[in-house]
Amino acid sequence: MTAYEPGAKRFAAVAILAALALGGCSTDATRASGDTVSTAAQDVADGTGVWDASTVHEISVDVDEDAFAAMVDTYQGTDEKEWLEATVTIDGTTFERAGLRLKGNSSLRGVTDDAEPKDLPWLIRLDEFVDGQSLDGWSELVVRSNGSQTALNEAVALDLLAEAGLASEHAVPSSFSVNGADARLRLVVQNLDEDWEAENFASDGLLYKAEAGGDWSYRGDDPDSYTDVFDQETGDDDLTPLIDFLQFVNESSDEDFAAELPSRLDVDAFARYLAFEEVVDNFDDIDGPGNNAYLRWDAESGGFTVVAWDHNLAFGGSPGGEDGQRPERPEGMPDGARPDGAGRGGPGGGSNILVERFTAVDAWADLVEQAKTDLTAQLYESGYAEEVLDSWVTVLTEQAGDLVDAATVQEEADAIRSAIGG
Repeated sequence: MTAYEPGAKRFAAVAILAALALGGCSTDATRASGDTVSTAAQDVADGTGVWDASTVHEISVDVDEDAFAAMVDTYQGTDEKEWLEATVTIDGTTFERAGLRLKGNSSLRGVTDDAEPKDLPWLIRLDEFVDGQSLDGWSELVVRSNGSQTALNEAVALDLLAEAGLASEHAVPSSFSVNGADARLRLVVQNLDEDWEAENFASDGLLYKAEAGGDWSYRGDDPDSYTDVFDQETGDDDLTPLIDFLQFVNESSDEDFAAELPSRLDVDAFARYLAFEEVVDNFDDIDGPGNNAYLRWDAESGGFTVVAWDHNLAFGGSPGGEDGQRPERPEGMPDGARPDGAGRGGPGGGSNILVERFTAVDAWADLVEQAKTDLTAQLYESGYAEEVLDSWVTVLTEQAGDLVDAATVQEEADAIRSAIGG
C-alpha cells in the first residue's frame, strides 16, 4: 500500500464509486424519473502550503483585549458574532487588520467573561478588512473546537470523507496562540467558501448552510422567511433553488418524491453521505443536534448535493467547549445510530425531513446499507483508516511534543483505533 500523507484529499476512482453507490441496490425507484443529477465533484490534490498536513503550522493572533471582552459581551447578550480586527501571523507571514470572528454554535457554550481566546473556535478571514490578503491563495481558516487534546478524531474523519468520494476539507495541526499566551494544539480546517467550492466542484453553484437553530421546513416563497434557517455562503444572493427544493421535499406526494428526487438531488452521493456518518459514528450531522450540513445547488445540472460539515464528535468524540459529555445513546441502540434524545434536526427535536423521506424508500434505504458495507470494507477492512491515523500520530508525536505529550496522543489514537477495528 502506498504510504499515506495526512491531508491527502483523494476521491475514490469512478469504478469504486459506482460499486459503492450502486451495490446492486439502485433500482427503478432511483431511476424512475429517467433524469438523474450528479454533483460535479472533482478530484482534490493533497494540501500544500498552509494546507500541508505533514507539518504543525504556527498561528499567532494579537487582538485588543478590550475589543475581545466587548465582543464576548455582545455574543452573550445577542448571539451576534462580531468581527474583530486582529494581527494574524501564519508560519512567519504577518497580516495586519485581518478579521477574527467566533465560529460555531454548541461549541460556543463555553464563551464566558473569563473565556480564554486561545481555546475558542474561530473563523480567521485574512481579507475581511484588507482586500486581497491571502496566504497561498487562501484567505479563510477555521480554528476548530474538540473535546480531545489532539482532535485526531476529526482529522482522521475528514481524510476518510475524501476517500469515500465526498467533498471534504483540508485539515492541518497548528500551534495556536493569542496575545502571547502559551500555545495550544488546535486543528485548523478550510472554511466552505468560494475558494473551497472552486477546488471541490467543477461547475458553478450556490452553497447554503443550514443554521443550528433552523429546520428544513418549507416557509413559503419569501426569501426573508429563511433568514434564520439557512445562510447562503457562495454566489449571488438567490434562495430560489433552495426554496423550490424545500417545497418539493416537504409537500410532494410519496410517489412524486420517489420519482422526482433523483432529478433534484444526487441520490447516490446522499446515500454515501448518510452511510459515512454512521460508519465514523458521527451523530452530529444533518439530523443531529447541530443541524450540521450544507446544501449545494449545481448550476449546470440544476440538482443539489448534501455537503458534510463538523466531525469533532466522530468516533465517539465529546463536544469541545462544553461539559465534555457526549449525549448517550438509549439502552440497546447500536453504535452508529443517532440518539433521539440528542435533539435531532435542530431545536425541534425531530429528525430531518429529507433523511426521513429518503430512507422511507426501500431502494434508497438499501442503498445506504450497501454503502455502509462497502465503506467499511474500503476504509476499515483495507487498513486505510489505520494508515491515516498512524500518519497523523507520527506528525503529532514528532512535531507537537511541546503542545501535547506522546502518551496522550497514543491514548486518543488507541480509542480511534478501537473504533475502526484496527
